[in-house]
Amino acid sequence: MKLNERSLAFYATCDSPADNSGFLYKRGERHTAYHRRWFVLKGNMLFYFEERDSREPVGVIVLEGCNVELCDSAENFAFAIRFGGSKSRTYVLAAESQAAMESWVKSLSRASFDYMRLVVRELEKQLQEMSRGLPGGCGGSQDAAGPWKPKPSGLEQCRERLPALPAVLPKENGCAVWNNVPGAEERPPDTSGCGGHDEDEEGAPRPPPLPPRRRVSNGSGTARAGAAVAQSPSTFCRLHEQYSREVARLRQDWQQKRRGSQP
Repeated sequence: MKLNERSLAFYATCDSPADNSGFLYKRGERHTAYHRRWFVLKGNMLFYFEERDSREPVGVIVLEGCNVELCDSAENFAFAIRFGGSKSRTYVLAAESQAAMESWVKSLSRASFDYMRLVVRELEKQLQEMSRGLPGGCGGSQDAAGPWKPKPSGLEQCRERLPALPAVLPKENGCAVWNNVPGAEERPPDTSGCGGHDEDEEGAPRPPPLPPRRRVSNGSGTARAGAAVAQSPSTFCRLHEQYSREVARLRQDWQQKRRGSQP
């Protein structure tokens, strides 16, 4: 595998966020002495520098095809990065505390693309279980025979409980009649003009029939109705006063007759 040194150096020191960073003790390849180095983990690449402010990394470890495990060493909190193969090198590192060691082991174990591939496959499996409605799927339906369907909202449930409205409302005396009784659209409207039954077969009350309309036989009635509508408020006031005087006169006559009939 060929790596471009400039690209690696730029990637190691750029402002992209690191998955983990901190000081670790690294054992040398030829000598067993440990050297304190600054490590930066980005993706599946583990860079290490001589100091924290160094401009270029000393080396890089590509975390593919390796296992991260604890090991026995002279240093405390030691762990190793082992690669498959007899000639592959094993990197032995040591942290400064137990918490730091656990954090590094967890981060390095999840850095490879193999781990990401396993995570993607597991997520795809969960998504398929949800779509099939298996009991093991998250939020899926318990019925495995049909596809998963979202739960209807409260508004949709209310709409399902409402009775179906008729396509054409029945009319009585030329006016539409509103009836909320289920199945009312199947019965013909009562146009006989008499409310003989106060309740229908199911016991729900029915509204009384509308009174018949007055129909004008000739056009003169229509003209008179239009003229009455076009009258001004002053005309209405005069009519009101006239009827009030007539009612008062009738009431006075009735009282006189009543007093005259008494012994």
